[in-house]
Amino acid sequence: MRIAVVGASGMAGSRIVAEAVSRGHHVTAVFRRTPPALPHPDVEVVRGDVTDTGHMRAVFGGVDAVVGATRPAPGAEDTVPRTVTALLDAAAGTRVLVIGGSGPLRSPSGGLVIDDPAFVPPAWRTIASASTSQLRACEAHSGNWVYLSPPAILEPGVRTGAYRRGTTIILTAEDGSSGISAEDLAVAVVDELENPGKDRHFTVGY
Repeated sequence: MRIAVVGASGMAGSRIVAEAVSRGHHVTAVFRRTPPALPHPDVEVVRGDVTDTGHMRAVFGGVDAVVGATRPAPGAEDTVPRTVTALLDAAAGTRVLVIGGSGPLRSPSGGLVIDDPAFVPPAWRTIASASTSQLRACEAHSGNWVYLSPPAILEPGVRTGAYRRGTTIILTAEDGSSGISAEDLAVAVVDELENPGKDRHFTVGY
């Protein structure tokens, strides 16, 4: 496949690039600034801002799928809906997998995860709210998108290649924790690109 990864320098994006390349896919890695070193010799590096719709439409020409792995800077969370709308506009019907947040998932105790302090402490509420707005922006768009909500905790770790897939209810382990490594999130992302599921909104976790 030919895959474009927007936000390729981030925790999730960089690992998605590595996972896709390891499986033999051609990757176009989109950076807002030129990276200090190429992520991989087989990766095509492109500079671009997702809000520059005309430029990004040209970047996406000929790709089979786009991964949106952007994350707002602290204090810029209100830009998230506009950013994802611009991404979907630029993709012009090409399949887009948006790496979102856990906020819009449902909590096992009822209600949304964003309103459950067991998963979203006060310090995380702003970015969790942004992910909820992000999903709503996707739902309002006619593009070909799928939204992946990570579990409550997403951090660098080990690639095990194992994970569970769910729909719109957050996944938890036996001890009540909800997490996955960025490496295994990348496995789930490339699995979805290779073999698309039926759900437009889904989650993964251990």
